[in-house]
Amino acid sequence: MATRRTAVDFTTASDRDAAVKIGAAWRDLRRGASNAAVRDYFYGNETETLDAGQMDTLDVLVHRPSWRMSDLAEALRVDPSTATRAVQRLLKEHLAERGTDADDGRVVTVFATDEGRRLHARVDERRGFVITKLMSAFSVDERGLLAELMTRFVRELDELVKELPNSADADAQNA
Repeated sequence: MATRRTAVDFTTASDRDAAVKIGAAWRDLRRGASNAAVRDYFYGNETETLDAGQMDTLDVLVHRPSWRMSDLAEALRVDPSTATRAVQRLLKEHLAERGTDADDGRVVTVFATDEGRRLHARVDERRGFVITKLMSAFSVDERGLLAELMTRFVRELDELVKELPNSADADAQNA
């Protein structure tokens, strides 16, 4: 669904207040104490050696029989080298294995092991509990709207990132 863009005007109290609230919520989601507590609940002691990015990688891996590394990196929205590092840790922990593509033996694929799938199932059960509790705070209509708005927010952020100058360009502009 196409969305109509509207101008943002920080001279108006409503736009300024909305921006401050969105910024604070974003910061709190990333850095808040609740984030650490929820992460600890999700992953527990069984994933002490994995970070959130590696668990995200496992989360994506379990949804298909195998992945080409380039497709995995795209699904994770990361650079291929970042995906490779996450996969290396999963390989080390025996949560993933490498293989070759059935159609092209030169192409490396990666897939979750049975142990990786079991770990994912335990984490996913805990995540389901948290999401269910969070969603119950919203009406059925609000849940749909929240899902739509969060999805659109992420999509717009992905598009914005494509337009950002690299840090060297930004430094030159600010000099």
